[in-house]
Amino acid sequence: MKEDVHRYVGEDGTVTYDVNRCIHVKACVEWLSQVFDPDERPWIRPDNADAEEVAAVIRDCPTGALHFESNEGMDEPIPEGNRITVVPDGPLYLHGDLGIETPEGEELLSDTRIALCRCGASENKPLCDNSHAAVGFEDGGSLDGGEAVTEEEPPDEALRLTPIPAGPCMASGTFEIEGADGEQYRGTETALCRCGASGTKPFCDGTHREVEFTGEDSGEVGRTGEERL
Repeated sequence: MKEDVHRYVGEDGTVTYDVNRCIHVKACVEWLSQVFDPDERPWIRPDNADAEEVAAVIRDCPTGALHFESNEGMDEPIPEGNRITVVPDGPLYLHGDLGIETPEGEELLSDTRIALCRCGASENKPLCDNSHAAVGFEDGGSLDGGEAVTEEEPPDEALRLTPIPAGPCMASGTFEIEGADGEQYRGTETALCRCGASGTKPFCDGTHREVEFTGEDSGEVGRTGEERL
């Protein structure tokens, strides 16, 4: 995963913006345009609204590209429960007490908001970088044909995500996953497709082996510099 974090300092706190995690949902622009205006430079001006209002809007950024560091030292609260939402033709939005780690247990990212690639084309795997739009990824986002396993004793309240090289993303911890059709599963263990080819998306069905998914970034797909703020 690559980082490109920009800092926008205000009187009451600092907004951080990771360019590589932004997929231009534009919730910030729609809800607080006096602070977030892509036509202005700098495009983020924290002092144009109350700090609590800025922080609240940032918490609605589904990818975690935006964060607010309060001068009073208050961290973003950990949400109750872990939720995975399937976006039609797009990524998985995760919200909760989240961590991405290697199969060896090394933590790569800890956050409350993450967008996971499920088209297989992101140049910032396992995170989404909006490449699904460039490659024409299509999936309605239903949960048909998949499964999530529930253990009698959940292993952890947090949700740990482990991308397997050339394979799926293993999710371990208590979670609820909701499809675009409104269907929900609750569980503690599942394998999430990240090659884009599974017949049971968003769950893995082993098709990554047939399509020879490597899990590596190709350098051919991704956002152009013109899309970066």
